[in-house]
Amino acid sequence: MTSPTTYAVVMAGGSGTRFWPASRKARPKQFLPISGGQPMLAETCARLAGLVPLERTLVVTAESQSELVRRTLPGLPRENVLCEPAARNTAPCVAFAAEEIARRAPDALQIVLPADHVIRPLASFQRTLRAALAAAAREDALVIFGVRPDHPATGYGYIEAGATLAELDGLPLYGVTRFVEKPDRARAEQFLAAGKFLWNSGMFVWSTRAIRAALATHAPAITAGLARIAQGETLERVYPQLPSVAIDVAVLEKAANVRMLPIDYGWNDVGSWSALPEVHAPDAQGNWRALSGRARLLAEDARGCVAYAEGDEVIALVGVQDLVVVRAGNATLVCPRARAQDVKKVVERLASEGPEFL
Repeated sequence: MTSPTTYAVVMAGGSGTRFWPASRKARPKQFLPISGGQPMLAETCARLAGLVPLERTLVVTAESQSELVRRTLPGLPRENVLCEPAARNTAPCVAFAAEEIARRAPDALQIVLPADHVIRPLASFQRTLRAALAAAAREDALVIFGVRPDHPATGYGYIEAGATLAELDGLPLYGVTRFVEKPDRARAEQFLAAGKFLWNSGMFVWSTRAIRAALATHAPAITAGLARIAQGETLERVYPQLPSVAIDVAVLEKAANVRMLPIDYGWNDVGSWSALPEVHAPDAQGNWRALSGRARLLAEDARGCVAYAEGDEVIALVGVQDLVVVRAGNATLVCPRARAQDVKKVVERLASEGPEFL
């Protein structure tokens, strides 16, 4: 059984620009049904069922998205939505949530998850969470999850596994030798061949005590800023002044008590439209449909395409292949699957040429 003082922190403040035009400022990626029938945020919270109830789940999001969180998760207590006045990356987000959990239950353990991952199957995921909770409780470890790579990806950070320190429910718990930023192709191939480098999943488990101590040691400016809020300064004044830095860079690359659990089940951070073939099965013609509501795809002599639509929309493809076609609101995207990462360039242009479409 999991401790009754386990909390979950779901980081849901991202903008998801690579999923334009479905992802907009008013409804970014984590609120879209990209991988199934539910918004990704709802799927993330549902994945914790039996481990952490909504009453002990905190969602950290942008102030502008707070009502959208509440509509997506109607059972979430209102006080469990923590609103960031400004986007400051994951270290301030983690620290903000840790201070709130410390106020409620200072001895609690925490599961920290991004809101926009696709993970399957559920049983394997929860098994690793239980093992990580046991490790965090046993030695105040900062536990990260490393994904065993199946190709030399250049879009992920890597973690080099150190010695095996323990075995938890048949899973090895590794020390961590080093973190490596996103490598070029040649280096990624070397990492894959070495067999001891894993992708950084961005998911974490730790005790409230351990992460607060690590932040105080390695990211004192963040800790000092949040202390000013506790002393009476407003969140709106202080939070935008906090360093904008990832928790990996601010703390985990420096701390000595970092441990890693490997995961080899289905995991995908769904970074762009080109990732949909990894989370959806193809149809009979070899196209991938991410459709909801009454949306339909009609394909005539078309294959290898990704189609996304919601509501009463029809996408018709004739004699084409390897395209991304997205119909959302007042905008349509068409691009080769190989160029899906470049959608962010369109978003950058729209900031000045058509902000009403963002």
